[in-house]
Amino acid sequence: MQIPRLLMSYLRDLPADLLPLVEQIADLAMDLRWTWSHGGDAMWKIMDPQLWEQSENPFVVLQNLSHERLQTLSQDQEFRQHLDRLVEARNRYCSCGGWFGEVHDNAGLRRIAYFSMEYGLGKALPLYAGGLGVLAGDYLKAASDLAVPVIAVGLLYQEGYFRQMLDTSGWQQEIYPYNDSSSLPLHPLRAHNGTWLSIPIRLPGRTVQLHVWEARVGRVSLYLLDSNNPLNSALDRGITGKLYGGGEEIRLVQEIVLGIGGWQLIEALALEIDVCHLNEGHAAFVTLERARCFAQKRQMDFHEALWATRPGNLFTTHTPVAAGFDTFPRALMIKYGLPYARNLGMPLDELMAFGRSNGQDDDEPFNMAYLAARTCGMMNGVSRLHGQVSRSIFQKLYPQWPECEVPVTHVTNGVHVPSWDSPWADEIWTDSCGKGRWLGSEETLATKIHKLDDAALWNLCGQERADLVRHARQRMRILQGQRGADTEAISQVDRILDPNVLTLGFARRFTAYKRPNLLLHDRERLARLLTRTDRPVQLVVAGKAHPADNEGKRFIQEWAQFSSRPDVRNHVVFLEDYDIALAQELVQGVDIWINTPRRPWEASGTSGMKVLANGGLNLSELDGWWAEAYTPDAGWALGDGREHHEPGWDAMEAEQLYRLLEEEIIPMFYDRDASGIPAAWVARMRTSMAHLAPQFSSNRMVREYVEQLYLPAAAAFQQRTAPGSSTARELRQWDEQLKRSWHEIHWGNLIVSQDEQGWLFEVPVYLGGIPPESVQVQLYADPIEGKVPVREAMQRGNEMPGAVNGYLYTARLNTLRAHTDFTPRCIAHHPDACIPIENHLIHWWSGIVSLKNL
Repeated sequence: MQIPRLLMSYLRDLPADLLPLVEQIADLAMDLRWTWSHGGDAMWKIMDPQLWEQSENPFVVLQNLSHERLQTLSQDQEFRQHLDRLVEARNRYCSCGGWFGEVHDNAGLRRIAYFSMEYGLGKALPLYAGGLGVLAGDYLKAASDLAVPVIAVGLLYQEGYFRQMLDTSGWQQEIYPYNDSSSLPLHPLRAHNGTWLSIPIRLPGRTVQLHVWEARVGRVSLYLLDSNNPLNSALDRGITGKLYGGGEEIRLVQEIVLGIGGWQLIEALALEIDVCHLNEGHAAFVTLERARCFAQKRQMDFHEALWATRPGNLFTTHTPVAAGFDTFPRALMIKYGLPYARNLGMPLDELMAFGRSNGQDDDEPFNMAYLAARTCGMMNGVSRLHGQVSRSIFQKLYPQWPECEVPVTHVTNGVHVPSWDSPWADEIWTDSCGKGRWLGSEETLATKIHKLDDAALWNLCGQERADLVRHARQRMRILQGQRGADTEAISQVDRILDPNVLTLGFARRFTAYKRPNLLLHDRERLARLLTRTDRPVQLVVAGKAHPADNEGKRFIQEWAQFSSRPDVRNHVVFLEDYDIALAQELVQGVDIWINTPRRPWEASGTSGMKVLANGGLNLSELDGWWAEAYTPDAGWALGDGREHHEPGWDAMEAEQLYRLLEEEIIPMFYDRDASGIPAAWVARMRTSMAHLAPQFSSNRMVREYVEQLYLPAAAAFQQRTAPGSSTARELRQWDEQLKRSWHEIHWGNLIVSQDEQGWLFEVPVYLGGIPPESVQVQLYADPIEGKVPVREAMQRGNEMPGAVNGYLYTARLNTLRAHTDFTPRCIAHHPDACIPIENHLIHWWSGIVSLKNL
């Protein structure tokens, strides 16, 4: 075990007889599996109850134990036995084959490299800003649980994202605490010679040395690149200073470090990677560097190497609007891209074309998402609706292709349930479904949850709600103390919230498209709703605005000011500094989770998924994941499932929101049977827990990535890169020939004949210099009723007399659809190519139609 420097100095002064105990404890504390495997919580609490309560970080607890306390623990047989059991359980966890080993051991998938700008694993490692990072953290945890062979690459930020506090007017202030790497659960990654591994990155006029740290996430290794190296200049030490900090240039350099430096790290470790998974486009340079290194090893040019490696790259986009992609101006790309283009063996304009929709437009900025799309063999959105939205966004990269054929699939996000369920929910799930319920398929879970009785589920709600109230009061007490409040004001905190009152939760990033103030549309109506004596309601709100988003800060200020009104202050609280720890408290304790984005701007959203296993219900816009999850017996929906841009729509949805609360949700919660249980409410809880919690878990999500994307990608990558394989060279030549001669294709007149069964289509196609086996002529028709489009391959006849490379293509369709629904087209074709993501050439028929009866 490698131990951080701060702990090393602590160990040097330790009596020799205590060293084995501390090393055993440190080995557990250094594995971030404790963030979701709560078997050790009791042990950490025994070590120092106050420290554990404040930090919930065993690494901090261990670092602050006195020698006397360690001596006492070493002589406590019950403690030692508990520690031994935890060590044994962890060893057993890490050594078993898991789901992947049991189901796909012979699949030939060697390793996935996952690249993300941020990771939200827990309070102890604050390397995240919001949903993207939390999703990445949940992905790593699920990959570990399922034993999927994943390694991850990211950046170690010296300050990370900001901490939030509100001033007396309710305006957000940002604080940037320093991430002291010596006290984080990380260890330096050592090279073969024992020195700290350093990755050199060439930037204009200098070489930057990147230290590498490793975080253990169960079975998964997370490697973090760190520019805070004394060998670098002061400016370069700040490259990994702040997550999303600085201007465009720092952002570009961070993405160069993540992508190019990340692949150089993989080369230094000699890891065999089949699939590079890009969590957003920030790491898109990795695809270029991967191809460059492959070209260098195989003595081929870059473009051939890209044809070889592209199938092994996967791009997951989380962005629902094109304006959300990272773009960089030409001037910055000249500074940083020109030297790298030379390294790739191409002019700058050729590199720039990878990141533009129009490669000839010098005014178009370089788009990282376009780079990812052009250099990856697969793309996916993060919900069914987001897949549709993404096909619209990326259609400009596939001119003349129908939107439904733009090559973006989807894998709907999920949450790592063991990280988000409450102790009481965990107990219910364990008793009903067993300890291994999130370690494989989830098909049997619904039946078992349906067997739970009403009393058990209603008790779950009461325990969780009481715990949330306790946490909220504790946070507000600390906050009042920090603001210098008097004793009377601090004592008032114990009057806020009530563990027996319907509790609504609303927490997310405060920005305009999420409409965080929709509930405040009619403040007086909301106040009346909250303060009814017979059916009271309480509301817990949290969230941050981006430091540069003044509109988002104004939304926060409005909530802070509303929550301070004397008539509602015991019914609504705004909790500052929204982070993973606070999110866990909220999703475990609320009865209703409210989400109000403007459709279709929520790519997926995962906050509402986190309440599912805890018995919470969702009241959400039909956007993101809720658009595919919603059923009337498991929650409530806002909106009508369509996009609206009219000025008065927000007011209409605010009215719908109030009406749902007043007429359905609040009455259902307070409508109790003779034993005091709201039977209709509990029925919805049961349905939501049984059917939605398993479906929207990261367990399901990661299995879908493996079976739908990773395995096909790995097989294609291995086939193209096998020693002696000429596939990449053939594909490159095929592609270049098509691009040279595509303009030579032209059509003859289309003859359509009708009989009782349907239609016969006949059309001459003149291919010019293109071999007929290099294309496919199809009949295409748009999909109807949610089905897939018709793509019927037309049969090539003999070469037509008098024509050079001209053929009559025919197809018979037995269909009731009109012949005008179908249009011939010619597309690129190769048995080893993925169309249209690798070649989007397309030529549609246009001309005269002759209709006749057979």
